[in-house]
Amino acid sequence: MSAAIHFDRMSFRYPETAAACLVDVEIEVHEGELVLVVGRTGSGKSTLLRAINGLVPHFSGGVLGGRVTVAGRSTEDHPPRELADVVGFVPQDPADSFVCDTVEEEIAYVMENLGIAPVVMRRRVEETLDLLSIVDLRDRHTATLSGGQQQRVAIAAVLAASPRILVLDEPTSSLDPAAAEEVLAAVTRLVHDVGLTVVMAEHRLERVAHLADRIIVVDGSTPTIDHPAAAMARAPVAPPVVELGRRLGWDPLPLSVRDARTLAAPLRATLAIEGPGTVAPPAPATTPAASSEPVIVARRLDLRYGRISAVSGVDLEVRPGEIVAVMGRNGAGKSTLLGALAGLTPPSSGVVRVAGLDAHAVTGTERIAAVGFVPQDAALLLYAESVGEECAGADREGGLARGTTAAMLGRLMPGLPSDRHPRALSEGQRVGLALAVVMAHSPRVLLLDEPTRGLDYPAKARLASMIEALAAEGVAVVFATHDVELAASVAHRVVVMAGGEVIADGPARDVVCQSTVFAPQIAKVMAPNAWLTLAEVVTALDPDQILEVGR
Repeated sequence: MSAAIHFDRMSFRYPETAAACLVDVEIEVHEGELVLVVGRTGSGKSTLLRAINGLVPHFSGGVLGGRVTVAGRSTEDHPPRELADVVGFVPQDPADSFVCDTVEEEIAYVMENLGIAPVVMRRRVEETLDLLSIVDLRDRHTATLSGGQQQRVAIAAVLAASPRILVLDEPTSSLDPAAAEEVLAAVTRLVHDVGLTVVMAEHRLERVAHLADRIIVVDGSTPTIDHPAAAMARAPVAPPVVELGRRLGWDPLPLSVRDARTLAAPLRATLAIEGPGTVAPPAPATTPAASSEPVIVARRLDLRYGRISAVSGVDLEVRPGEIVAVMGRNGAGKSTLLGALAGLTPPSSGVVRVAGLDAHAVTGTERIAAVGFVPQDAALLLYAESVGEECAGADREGGLARGTTAAMLGRLMPGLPSDRHPRALSEGQRVGLALAVVMAHSPRVLLLDEPTRGLDYPAKARLASMIEALAAEGVAVVFATHDVELAASVAHRVVVMAGGEVIADGPARDVVCQSTVFAPQIAKVMAPNAWLTLAEVVTALDPDQILEVGR
């Protein structure tokens, strides 16, 4: 099998850093393979991907050792523009790559630069709109798209140019579960039908691990490649079904819910709700301050952008200490709702009050003390020249004791260098820094838009612990998310939106376990019984039972 990509003893060191982040990488990716890149946040996954299309070192600067050969071309000798006909690259933040006003123009742009004939361009635009299910976005202005819509459009724009190699950095991070399945199915179809070579990095491994032909594990400075089950057996991060298999000693490890359900039959029998001596899932979580007055109140809330109704007739109450997950497909109105609660978007009609204040009228330090908001693009909150300066600035602006924000960052994302420029951070590291800047001010209400974007499983677990700790202190937390695992692990309530309206609002266990779209992996493996998380299952089993059900 021919090599589409060859890392030949490749190493790379960023400018002004003493140590190389990648050393002696010796990996071949074959034509027609789907290869997944797995590793912790900030481990070097994005650097590895950017070396494939020449962004490393031509755009990043730094020192490249060895060779990276793509379709027979050395990336050291060929800058990204000379690789654009064979390599399509979609970055973590797709909006950064948009150059045109409308979706249709954006999809055609790369083909125009490659000199593709207009008649061919027209056909490919139509095919790609259908492939990614975005025909209805054809005439939309790119600036009005939700994060998930931007991601699908960016993938469409790259695929329309018919590259031989597709490189995707966190392709499903802003997609709802159903949209993620559609996009991954389309990409997989191209791998199988036309021999497209795909290399993707992804933190939401539950969505993609079972689709990979091989997996590159980035754990330390020298990545390695192996078949999926072998790679996941030693990977530093793993999805819930793999972790379940590790705990119970299953061999081979399951990579999909289907495989795990087959192996989990004895486990379901042991933990079945019916029958003597068995264990039921914990009772639904109760709000720590359920009897108190709500700290967030929205009444008949409407928000419109011109003729587009983004939020319609929403009624919502959130009490101190309550953790609420807002879920729904891309474009459902989740981000718009959070923006209104944060006072950033004035209602077209209706009322929003946060901590007893008119959310839109509150400004300055009064707003900082009342509401903390981390938007989907966390970089919007970061403006200093280094991580340390960012933390010191947050301390000064909030009148906090020196080191408060840095300490918060250390709890969430330990080991982040204080001299690193925020733009040099990975997406997940930027999210962690923005969260620390906001959470250090101890607001009464914390609003988070896709807070786990770019975060690995350990970082998500730390975030969940911090959210629970804040809620225990009486902070109301509302987060919009497509991360069903986060919602299952931490939310008291789940609010589901569709078409700008609330279509479900209830205890997290009831809402997600009754959904085929928003159910987490453990809930699917353990169905019809309503277990939500790996921690619940492991806690319910004693050591002897673990040995028994693992056989």
